[in-house]
Amino acid sequence: MSDDTLSAAHGATDSRRDFLTLVAGALTVVGVASALWPFIDSLEPAADTLAAGAPVDVDLAPIKPGQQITVAWRGRPIWILRRTPAELKMLQSPQDVSLLRDPGSTNLQQPKYAQNWHRSIKPEWSVLVGICTHLGCIPNFEPLGNGAPFAPGWPGGYFCPCHGSKYDLAGRVFAGVPAPYNLPVPPYRFIADSKVRIGENPPGVEFDLTEIDQI
Repeated sequence: MSDDTLSAAHGATDSRRDFLTLVAGALTVVGVASALWPFIDSLEPAADTLAAGAPVDVDLAPIKPGQQITVAWRGRPIWILRRTPAELKMLQSPQDVSLLRDPGSTNLQQPKYAQNWHRSIKPEWSVLVGICTHLGCIPNFEPLGNGAPFAPGWPGGYFCPCHGSKYDLAGRVFAGVPAPYNLPVPPYRFIADSKVRIGENPPGVEFDLTEIDQI
């Protein structure tokens, strides 16, 4: 056999050996990955957990009086408003209450711990689902003192530009507007003086947003 023939034979053998080494290595990687997959998969949140929506913690310290922020929970906008003393006084005034369809929050649009004149756990802090109960639009925040485009007696609240529904700063719906219900209050609790957890009730209370009359 010539030197060229021997060289070609050795080259083919080396190429075959390299190929088999690559295949063996690939199969080993696949085998390890297959063995680890049940463990990796167990680290992923279950579909029902994702659908339910994990609680969201919010630091309230940076929020100034009269300021509102929006956070997301279960794919919905949650409004957190730090109401001023003047706004709290307005919520109890005949000027505000006389405008409302359900001032006592008799419709189930909130947990029991928010069925009060301020519709919250602490009067200073409002926590609402920011979705109009008419057709699901997002109302605008129009605090006390925003006269335009409203009459000078505007008590502060929310205005839905889609069809004209209005709510006060407790999320209570005005009478004579398309929206039939107050804005929903989600389950929540304070886990510290300046930190709130959206999606979790206070200890000993059971309430879920699916229980309300309308979202």
